[in-house]
Amino acid sequence: MNEDFLQYLWKYKKFELFNLKTTDKKDVVLQKVGIHNIDNSGPDFFNAQLIIDDQKWAGNVEVHIKSSDWYAHHHEKDPVYDNVILHVVWEDDMKVFRKDNTTIPTLQLIDYVPKKLLIRYQKLFEDSNKRWIACEKQLPQVSDFIISNWQERLYFERLEQKSNQILLLLEGVANDWEAVLYKLLAKNFGLKVNGEAFLSLANSLNFSIVRKCSDDVDQLEALLFGHAGLLENDLEFEYIKRLRDEYQFLKNKFSLDTTEVLPVHFFRLRPPNFPTIRLAQFAMLYFKNQHLFSRVIEAKAVNDFYELFKVQTSDFWKSHYTFDKESAPRKKGITKSFIDLILINTIIPIKFMYARSLGKNPEEEVLGLISMVPNEKNSIVDKFMGLNMPVENAMHSQAIIQLKNAYCNQKACLKCAIGNYLLNGD
Repeated sequence: MNEDFLQYLWKYKKFELFNLKTTDKKDVVLQKVGIHNIDNSGPDFFNAQLIIDDQKWAGNVEVHIKSSDWYAHHHEKDPVYDNVILHVVWEDDMKVFRKDNTTIPTLQLIDYVPKKLLIRYQKLFEDSNKRWIACEKQLPQVSDFIISNWQERLYFERLEQKSNQILLLLEGVANDWEAVLYKLLAKNFGLKVNGEAFLSLANSLNFSIVRKCSDDVDQLEALLFGHAGLLENDLEFEYIKRLRDEYQFLKNKFSLDTTEVLPVHFFRLRPPNFPTIRLAQFAMLYFKNQHLFSRVIEAKAVNDFYELFKVQTSDFWKSHYTFDKESAPRKKGITKSFIDLILINTIIPIKFMYARSLGKNPEEEVLGLISMVPNEKNSIVDKFMGLNMPVENAMHSQAIIQLKNAYCNQKACLKCAIGNYLLNGD
């Protein structure tokens, strides 16, 4: 037994509501359970309404496993608990008093919870630490309708989290959406290994400077490679000397400072994901699209984005992965699978937030777009697919990543639609 389950029972009235009595045999009529306080301080439910022995009460409700937890948590010393009108517990092991020595009415839930609900609860959490997710054995019992609706809600929950980063970036660039797109793209071009390094580069390199250099790909490459510290070597061939000279000129012209730029990494990366290749592609993207934000907003279909982001590196990088070593010539364009990641993590969140900023409801457009993007391939997706969870597109894969991280890993089954379905048997 834990308090989360008791709060769930109270919040959703999952107990017998008739003939309720306090532990001192007073009749209780529950009118409103109150507003669940999800913070860590203060009573668990605010503004509850109930009748105890024909006396109407309005105030707060506190939930504990045992009555004695009131004193174990030192609530008697905290004035925010003075307005508690009912103490809801699983086991009443002692009387609890207010400061004026009047007894706080106590409701012992163990007397009113259906046994079948307790059995389902125990079954759900039994040996859950030994399982990948608590409900993995019961997941096939859940209807497709429940899962489909829950996946959509989970996707928008994850999208809201991505959107919070956009709001923070907007504050830092005086609501310049083009600059926000530039920073988000930089971060996601770096993927997990170099994402923070690329973001630090974009934060240190004002987009207005990138915009001024965007009509010359050599200047863009010099700016990005130089600011990332990739030109600090002893190589002396023509291409790198040209970039080094160009960066020195730009550094003096714009008073560039690399103090806050994090170093990039090559370790454990496949050559197509080397920071040199990703920065070369990033430079070419902005050279080819000098009004990228407006084009992103205007594009509607996935194929539009495949065309928009279909860029190759400059000639030097067709035969190199690093500055110092030549490789077999091959084109190094942005792949569809990489564009899919950009769509999921950058384009769709920014289109979502921009539409909201204009007072529009973007949910239908967003669902239409994300549903056309192939699902991601990772260990979480593979595991859920092995449990027969439908994963047909990126909306589904994003949803189950949110499910695993925000619910399954936290044992938050009581807040999960699947957990609720299994608990209630309907």
